[in-house]
Amino acid sequence: MRLGFWGVFLALTESCWCTPQQTCFPGDELLGRCKNNVTETKPTCTELHLSYCSDVGYTRTMFPNILGHQSCMDAESGTEYLLLSVIHSLLNGECTPDIRLVGCSVLASPCQDDKIIRPCRSTCEALRKDCGHTFEAIDMAWPYFLDCDRFFASDQEGCFDPLAALRARQEQTRSSLSPDKPSTIIQFTHTSNSQMYSLLKRTAAKCSHISRAYSIGRTTEGRDLLVIEFSNNPGQHELLEPEVKLIGNMHGNEVLGRQLLIYLAQYLCSEYTLGNPRIQALINTTRIHILASMNPDGYELAAAEGHLMNGWIHGRTNAQNLDLNRNFPDLTSVFYRNRRSRHYRTDHIPIPDGYWFEKVAPETFAVMKWSRSIPFVQSASLHGGELVVSYPFDYSRHPQDEKMFSPTQDERVFKQLARTYADAHTTMSDTDTDRCGAHFYRTKGIINGALWYSFPGSMSDFNYLHTNCLEITVELGCDKFPSEVELYPEWKRNKEALLKYVESVHRGIKGIVKDLDGNGIKDATIAVKGIRKDVTTDEGGDYWRLLTPGTHIVTATAKGYSRVSKRVHLPQNLKKAGRVDFVLKKVPLKPIIDDHFFPMTETWDRFDPYNQFERYTEPDVVEEGIERETKPWWWSYFSQSGISPPNWLLRSV
Repeated sequence: MRLGFWGVFLALTESCWCTPQQTCFPGDELLGRCKNNVTETKPTCTELHLSYCSDVGYTRTMFPNILGHQSCMDAESGTEYLLLSVIHSLLNGECTPDIRLVGCSVLASPCQDDKIIRPCRSTCEALRKDCGHTFEAIDMAWPYFLDCDRFFASDQEGCFDPLAALRARQEQTRSSLSPDKPSTIIQFTHTSNSQMYSLLKRTAAKCSHISRAYSIGRTTEGRDLLVIEFSNNPGQHELLEPEVKLIGNMHGNEVLGRQLLIYLAQYLCSEYTLGNPRIQALINTTRIHILASMNPDGYELAAAEGHLMNGWIHGRTNAQNLDLNRNFPDLTSVFYRNRRSRHYRTDHIPIPDGYWFEKVAPETFAVMKWSRSIPFVQSASLHGGELVVSYPFDYSRHPQDEKMFSPTQDERVFKQLARTYADAHTTMSDTDTDRCGAHFYRTKGIINGALWYSFPGSMSDFNYLHTNCLEITVELGCDKFPSEVELYPEWKRNKEALLKYVESVHRGIKGIVKDLDGNGIKDATIAVKGIRKDVTTDEGGDYWRLLTPGTHIVTATAKGYSRVSKRVHLPQNLKKAGRVDFVLKKVPLKPIIDDHFFPMTETWDRFDPYNQFERYTEPDVVEEGIERETKPWWWSYFSQSGISPPNWLLRSV
């Protein structure tokens, strides 16, 4: 609808949009740039009677104006005023009323002592920097009458800030709020990809002392996978500070999670600034990473279809038609095949080389690389289509059984994580049988993934078997693409659940593994008796291990070091993770025995071994107008192994 309207708008204004009808603007004539040959109306101060400019903060203007309109009637009939009247709808509410007010400052500048006062160039430049992308998103040039050099003045020349009155009103609103009840204002609308990028970047800039935005890669169609991070030291892993990630929109047509995470980012920034003690404590002790959209390409298709179709038809997959939640390495099958082997390690399972011969989505690759590069402790992936929290394993231990309870070694911890979200949600865990998600009422809104329905290649299973991270899947509701009127109620249903889930990372135990000299030991393992799932230490030797209350025997060891065990009791009412440190002594290395427990590190580190993705990111090399032949990504594998490639593979070159 927006493009249709814009086409009509362009048709109506085509003859006059690019340049104004006047041969010389009064402002340019004053500067000696040109001279009008027509008889002009004498500049006169008059009352401001433009309805779309009624809130500019002054009541008198002058005609002819900066644009050469001879009267208020001329200004009202101009294309500039028409654009200001539709700017809110045209830009989906983004950057308004700022653009409208700055436009009004050109169209109807204030008059004082029979002189016109121009708007400040600095205001215009700041506005264009923040909002230029909104016009690019609808394939429209920046409006000519907002030319910062031509129609605006410097501070030295004397100017006024057209946004000063707006800022004063906003400040008055903020000051009227009770300091005991901090308040954050969020616009609960659907957000296009360009709006999402802009909003997250602006949020990070607004709270640069606790936030930053960074990209983990690009999609098939070249869109950024943009993450916003919150921490009291953004960009750095701090010793003993747990890392949490929240991922939305993995399926492009499941939109609610994407919107909730965008709102959460704004909420965290604003509430921290307003002095909310809960949010300040959370951000000061936790590093939070939010990937609002893992599949922005799919979202584009779903958004074109719109919420009236409920998002069920298009946009689930990425631009390669790959379901991203079936595209991760199937490490669960590897686990099932080897779980009875006494010496086979059931955590940090390497990615099989054969996986790289399959079709790996760039979105999947980016998230895997991201998950390996940061020591995440806990994660949640937000989906839509049901109202329930599921947890690993997602793939049945008997693949032919599509609905079979298939627990991990951390079944109790996963149930605790799932319960945290479901119980904090306003309806997910209640026993009402006449609602979305009602058939999960017996388990109060949580379920083992494979017991619900089994499938391989899930992101949650990959996180559990390849990294330290424990991830749950949150199905947010039966409507995958809710209408805008539902967004605020959904935020109220999920806000507390999101906050409590992030806070729940401060459970179990944490600590540092050091040598006798006090140096942290990287890649030491932390084992808990009775749970065949170890976690490893990060660069500084710190670790986090999520555990349920009770007594646990915890053992730390590292290759070439002694083994140390401790008995740890975690009471039911413990509100934070218990501190358990270890000091290890160096011992003679026993490679044969140790290699059972510590597979060669290069095996786990073997990621994208044939440079499949580097090939697609390297530019083609051209010499003297001739494009060099680039070997396919699998060529190095066969060259190094001495094996000849099969004919069918050679024919594909």
